[in-house]
Amino acid sequence: MSLHTDYEAVKRNGGIIDLSHRVKLAFTGADRVRYLNGQITARLDGRNGVLPTCVTTAKGKLCADVFVSTWQDYILLDADAAVADSLPARMEKYIVADDVALADFSAKTLLHCIGIAPAQIAEITQAMPSTRFGISGCDIQPFDHEAQPAIWEKLTARFAVVSEELAEVLRIEAGIPRWGFELNENTLPAEAGLDRTHVDFKKGCYIGQEVISRIKSVGHVNRALLGFLTPNRELLSPGSRISSMEDPAKNLGIITSAADSPALNRPIALGYLHRSAPNFGLMASAPDAPDAPVPIEITTLPFQKQN
Repeated sequence: MSLHTDYEAVKRNGGIIDLSHRVKLAFTGADRVRYLNGQITARLDGRNGVLPTCVTTAKGKLCADVFVSTWQDYILLDADAAVADSLPARMEKYIVADDVALADFSAKTLLHCIGIAPAQIAEITQAMPSTRFGISGCDIQPFDHEAQPAIWEKLTARFAVVSEELAEVLRIEAGIPRWGFELNENTLPAEAGLDRTHVDFKKGCYIGQEVISRIKSVGHVNRALLGFLTPNRELLSPGSRISSMEDPAKNLGIITSAADSPALNRPIALGYLHRSAPNFGLMASAPDAPDAPVPIEITTLPFQKQN
């Protein structure tokens, strides 16, 4: 089947996204909620369900964008596999006198059910509401695949498995930044719009809070993650340099992700634009075709509003 056909099927009936490649850390101990609240930008109360948040440095830059889920016996923190070497050390560093233990759950299977409510799979396994891809769905409690293969078999017998390519399209349509594309260790949460979804500005102290709060009080950052469209419907290339027609030599930003959107029936892209850039007259030049710029238009995110 084509990507567009798979897209329509998932939007209609839901699907299963395998997130087992992500690094997964489980926290136990009486102080786990208090400890994690000192490490993440969102407010964790032990009953949140699946919570998008950030782990930041003292300078307010990202160590990782993560999801935190509260299960009966532990709190799970999961992040992109690219931070598998750095994130565990970062989290363990601040466990000093706390009653907290960290266990690596990365070998366990982690599934996200997109467009599927927990009640729909309650007879199969435990799940909680989650909107990882901007669409209402649920996360399944991590499990040992070898010990519980029936969970995977029962789910995939009822729902389609979402390919990595389709998951990427859904992510870009929802305007969700991804580590290694829109996010890295030099990113400030506000640049990627994570201050709107991942940060609680009323919670207590956490590492990086002072800088993140100061940025909010200033009211702007030097660049922002935006959506882009091409009037001529050309597919943009990640890594394309953004400039203006008036001053083609001046670098104003970069395209970070691109896809052909089934919902909009046209190419879409994510990218960063400097706050000094004009709102019109922009163009993107691909790395392999610097002399053939493509006109682009700014659009608000998300491209596709979800339920």
